[in-house]
Amino acid sequence: MRGTEFAEMSAFAAIAEQRSFAQAATQLGIGRSTLSQNLRALEERLGVRLLNRTTRSVSLTEAGARLLARVQPSLIELKAAADELADYRLSPTGLLRLVVQPPVSTFLIEPMLARFMREYPGVELDVAVVKMPTDIVREGFDAGIRLGAQIDRDMITMRVLGDVRFLVVASPDYLKNRPRPKAPRDLRHHDCIRNRLPNGAIFGWDFEKNGRSLRASVEGRLIVNDIELSLRAVRDGLGLAYLLHDYIAADLKAGRLVPLLEDWSPKLSGFFLYHPSRRQVTGPLQALITFLKAEASRRGVSPATPPSAGVYPTHRLVGRSRK
Repeated sequence: MRGTEFAEMSAFAAIAEQRSFAQAATQLGIGRSTLSQNLRALEERLGVRLLNRTTRSVSLTEAGARLLARVQPSLIELKAAADELADYRLSPTGLLRLVVQPPVSTFLIEPMLARFMREYPGVELDVAVVKMPTDIVREGFDAGIRLGAQIDRDMITMRVLGDVRFLVVASPDYLKNRPRPKAPRDLRHHDCIRNRLPNGAIFGWDFEKNGRSLRASVEGRLIVNDIELSLRAVRDGLGLAYLLHDYIAADLKAGRLVPLLEDWSPKLSGFFLYHPSRRQVTGPLQALITFLKAEASRRGVSPATPPSAGVYPTHRLVGRSRK
């Protein structure tokens, strides 16, 4: 049934049920002239008179009564389906598949997970934590959260975590008999704990100061692909590590780790929720967007657009691999 035919049939059923053009128009939320036009078009298309109307009354013809008996159950079902979708929007139900990078899992998803699940009991949440998310559409995800500079430009984005920065750190024991580096070039004299990415590449140590960016050449006896191993190794004095500040904030505060080259510490764009612009937003995804928007506001995070892809190296990913 085409849209015009549905409108005509709805107009007829409303008039027949209400026995009034004015009340039927109010029920459907349209003007009386539009209602009359729809009824007239239906009668002309079917070639029969469906309603007898005078200035004081409206009644069904025999043909109209037979038609109403056939279409009324279907219209009732259609209205029930529409009402169900309205309830779905108000109380989202269904599966939401989300892929996030490890820092997001630790600093955002874990703290808010229980509150989100309690607030939206109808949502089934499937979260994949992956160092290097690929094509979320091809992989069947509804949305993802990753560093802003790594998101394709055709995605809709919303910032969920503020700017992040990387920091070189060491344990006090490691520094007892070693000079502290004063510039990135001094790192070549130190044992550096390096991280390997899922694609096999070694995570680069990038620095920035006074508008100048550079990548330091570092060496070391230990290479890992897990953030927990990096943290344990640097705490145990096995070398210097280059880690996301939020991962080591507690260690810095407690004195277990010492910050180095702080004036060279680079800042990144922060993490953004992203989803395809050409796909309709589902109820569960809209629930997550609403929830994260409130979380960002509470944290004082601006929902700014991420910088263009390529502003930061695409290898900037850290954390526990879930692949």
